Amino acid sequence: MAAKIKKGDKVQVLTGKDKGKRGEVVRVIPTENRAVVQGVNVMTRHNKPRGMGQAGGIEKVEAPIQLSNLALIDPKSDKPTRVGFKVLEDGKKVRVAKASGEVIDA
Repeated sequence: MAAKIKKGDKVQVLTGKDKGKRGEVVRVIPTENRAVVQGVNVMTRHNKPRGMGQAGGIEKVEAPIQLSNLALIDPKSDKPTRVGFKVLEDGKKVRVAKASGEVIDA
């Protein structure tokens, strides 16, 4: 199945504690239907010191979020939109914003 959300896309969170937040997709995990979004779903992680010179401490890490809770930002209207697919005249399959009909990957 073709990916509707890819690495580098601008997305908005639709539900959950981070509802309304926007960010860029850092990583997509297709086997789990999840994506890591910059600045969204931030968790606190406690690390023990390991080995020589590696200090322990508390760090903030972005956790994966369900793909169904994300909506792609329309490049034309700057609002969240659903994603469709379209085959161009040259036979190339591209993603299309449902709201405006704008081609997402040119």
